[in-house]
This record gives sequence, structure tokens and C-alpha cells, in this order.
Amino acid sequence: MSRPERHHPQPDPTTENINAIVEVERQAIRRASFGERVGQAISDVVGTMLFVSVHAAVMIAWIAWNGLAPAALRFDPYPFGLLTFIVSLEGVLIATFVLIAQNRMSRQSDERDHLSLQISMLGEQELTLILKLLRRMSERLGMPPQSEEEMRAEKLSEETNVFELVRTLREQLPEAEGRRSSSRSN
Repeated sequence: MSRPERHHPQPDPTTENINAIVEVERQAIRRASFGERVGQAISDVVGTMLFVSVHAAVMIAWIAWNGLAPAALRFDPYPFGLLTFIVSLEGVLIATFVLIAQNRMSRQSDERDHLSLQISMLGEQELTLILKLLRRMSERLGMPPQSEEEMRAEKLSEETNVFELVRTLREQLPEAEGRRSSSRSN
């Protein structure tokens, strides 16, 4: 009596990719410094409508109390110097925390862009190799490609020079044209 074969489920590429992305994000969170985590937490709170609503309510109450309460009970009479000082200090601190969070997000974005570029370059190299193999197989099988297909396949099977692509993009992007024309007029 033979045992039934056990079928091990094949890993799902989508699930594997999601797990890899989640792990990359977890590592980024673990690498964040204490200051970055504090800055992000404050930015997360400040960037909500609840914060704006509470903030507006406190300011309205402050102004109303110091404008309408009996003179003896007013702690910050018009022109509300203390309120102005607190709001100014708060603005500087919030701006600093938001910049800390943005710097961290910018570094993460740069890392993702570098990873994406690396994956794209590897994909391009793999596709170039596949095209070369397909051309050789086609030649051995005696299947001549159409002339237009042959020219495209020939061009696509060449190695891509990333530095040449970057140079061409820089020269041809609209913002580069604007810089060139403004430098000519100077």
C-alpha cells in the first residue's frame, strides 16, 4: 500500500511580494531614530482634523474669554500677546517636527526608488537575455522574423546603457529646455 502523495502548496508570488514589502517597511520603522519617531508621532497628530478643531476651539475660547470676561479675570487682554507667543512657538515646533517626518519619508522614498531602479535594471537585463535566446532559437528552427520585427528585436536585444539614457532624458525633458533657453538669454 503506497502513501498518497502530499502536495505542498506552491508559494503565492503575490503573498511573498506583500510579505517582502511589509518586512522592508518594518525594518525602516525599526531603523528610525527616537527623534524621528517622535517627529512622526507629532506630525500624525497635528495632521488631523481633530487637532485643527480642538486647536480652533481653544483659540476661540481664549479670545472670547480675554475679550468678554470681566477685566479682573482676563489673563491675556487684547492684543493677546501671550496667545501670539504660544501660537508662534507652536508653529515653529510643529514645522520642525513636520520637517523631521518629511526628511525620514524622503529617505524611505529614495531607498524605494533605488530598489525599484535595481529591480527594473535586472528585469531589463533578463529580458535582453531572453530576446537573445529567442533569436537564436528562431534561427535554429529556420523561422525567419519579419523585417520590422527583426529590426525591433535587434535593437531591444542590445544592452541598455543607463548613463546614456539619463543623459538623453536630462537633455530632452521640458525643464531642461527651459534652463537652456534661460541660460542663452543671459
